[in-house]
Amino acid sequence: MERNSWQSFLSSRRHFLSGTGLLLTGGWLGSSAQGQAQEGSSSTNSEHSGSHPISNLLSDLVVANRILANQGVVDGYGHVSVRNPTNPNHFLISRWLAPDLVTEGDIVELDFDCHSITGDLRKLYSERFIHGEIYRARPDVNSIVHTHAPLVVLMGVCGEPLIPIYHMAGFIDLGVPVFDIRKEFGMTNMLISDSARGKALAQVLGSKSAAALMRGHGGVTVGTSLSQAVGRSVYLQIDAELQLKVLGRKVEGLASEEARLAGEHNADFPKDWDVWKRAAMAKK
Repeated sequence: MERNSWQSFLSSRRHFLSGTGLLLTGGWLGSSAQGQAQEGSSSTNSEHSGSHPISNLLSDLVVANRILANQGVVDGYGHVSVRNPTNPNHFLISRWLAPDLVTEGDIVELDFDCHSITGDLRKLYSERFIHGEIYRARPDVNSIVHTHAPLVVLMGVCGEPLIPIYHMAGFIDLGVPVFDIRKEFGMTNMLISDSARGKALAQVLGSKSAAALMRGHGGVTVGTSLSQAVGRSVYLQIDAELQLKVLGRKVEGLASEEARLAGEHNADFPKDWDVWKRAAMAKK
């Protein structure tokens, strides 16, 4: 989308949040979501037929922020982004703001160098480089969540690898590496506040993993869709809690094939998204 048309579009959308516009789009958000939408969300597709893909995505990104806050994945900090389907070299993310306060008017479009493509001068997240560098390195990723959830922080410093404890966390079997910023950058404020640190995190995440822990900081989850990245961030935290409760004991995790099959079945967490959305938006 050209700069002038994007600015005009955002201006017309600002502070507008319709109930039907908040429903999860079936079109772009991933092939798994498409199949599951046909089973249980056919009305969603019909409501969005002919509507602008960016319009739908803005609404869903607001919902994602509210869900993450409501589920305790983020508090005043943390953020979620989604790749722009009309320009895969750009992504959408809120300006610097607590996730629970995000509206459509707060969403900005950035390039992979994390510059606003519209010249928006509002303050941006210092850790937006997490998103830019992972999108640059992983063309399969369409959405990213960064969390400071305490249980995820604990899992990153306990000295044990995170394993899939139950079937909703099957994606963990792809591996959850730990990024230790000190190993490459020495003493820092722990923040991924430039492209070099973002690239280092993306390298640790690798080409296959769905999540990474960040020592003393939190973690990231990625997905082929917005709902997948959000769902993975929720279940990353839940699985971490389960493992921490039995830390030091013998644990029977999922076998790799069990994890793969469970992960495929729960790919986009469609039922979760619907109930999480209702709970989160009911508070507004």
